[in-house]
Formats: sequence, C-alpha cells, structure tokens
Amino acid sequence: MDRDTATLRGKPEYLDKRSCRTHVRRGHQRGVVLAIVLLVSAMMLATSAIWFETSLAAARAATNVRDHLQAFHAADSALTLCERDVLSTGDAAPAPLVPGKPAQWKLEAAFDTGAVTPVAQWPGSSRAPQCLIEPWRLASRPNANAYLLTARGFGQSSESQVWLQMELVIEDGAIERHWRRVAARPF
Repeated sequence: MDRDTATLRGKPEYLDKRSCRTHVRRGHQRGVVLAIVLLVSAMMLATSAIWFETSLAAARAATNVRDHLQAFHAADSALTLCERDVLSTGDAAPAPLVPGKPAQWKLEAAFDTGAVTPVAQWPGSSRAPQCLIEPWRLASRPNANAYLLTARGFGQSSESQVWLQMELVIEDGAIERHWRRVAARPF
C-alpha cells in the first residue's frame, strides 16, 4: 500500500494503533535496559577495583619477601665469614670465663662498637652485614672454647633486618656448630 492510499482512509499509517503501542512498550524497555547496563557497569567497576587492590597487595608482599631474603642472605654470609675467621685463629687465645651465655649482642652500643664487617658492602642492601664474636667458656667442659657468633643483615631499608646466631664449640680439634635463627630484633 502506498502513502496516498493510506492517507485516503483518513489517517497516515505511522499513526495506526498498533504502531503506537509498540512505541510505548519500547520506551518502557529502554528504561529497564539502562538500569541493567548501569548495574553491570557498577559490578565490573567493583570487580576491577578489587583486582587492582589485590595486585597491589601482592606486589607489596613480593617486595617484602625479596627484602627479607636479601637481609637473610647477607646475615648468613656474614655468619659464615665470621665462623671462618674464628676457625682460622683457632685456639690461640683462651676465652675469658663468662658466667652463662654471652649477652653483649643484645646491647646496641656493644654490638655497634664490637661488631666486625666481613664484607664492605652487600649488593642491594642499605648497610653492610655485621657480625659480633663473643667468646666464653663452658662450665661443664673446661677444655672447650665456645663462641657465640651473632650476625645481622640488612635489606634495602635499614628497618628490614635479619638476625642469625651460631654457637661454635671447639674442643680437642673437634668443632660443634649449633645454629639458630634470632626471631626478634633485640634493639
């Protein structure tokens, strides 16, 4: 049917009742679609924000682990080098009798003044690792020389430190090593 015949009946085709109802329904559906699109967009935005926060937390954790491992390896190397130093000097000088285990390593001033630096700088660390050697005699073994070796290594910041200790006992040419990790910083 052409346009002229539709107009002859009195009203144009685009004003027919059926076509008006469809426009009303489409208008109502457009509002629902907008609400659905906004809801899906908000959910995608929230999901991406959570993923972003999760990736930031994972990056911070990886950096902290790397920093801790850096400090651990520095302290472990310092402890090994101090042990070599003690073993190379041997039983040359008898250790003074100290009642109980040495505790000078817990004092910041004693550690800073008496500690040796076995390497000038550790790669990636803020400071060179340090080692404190404290000799003492074991009351139960008078012929043995005992040493408490305490090492601390640093990460990229001076706040990230790892403390390691080793008890070294030398008696009649036999060497005993008792290694343990110091969990908390003493100062």
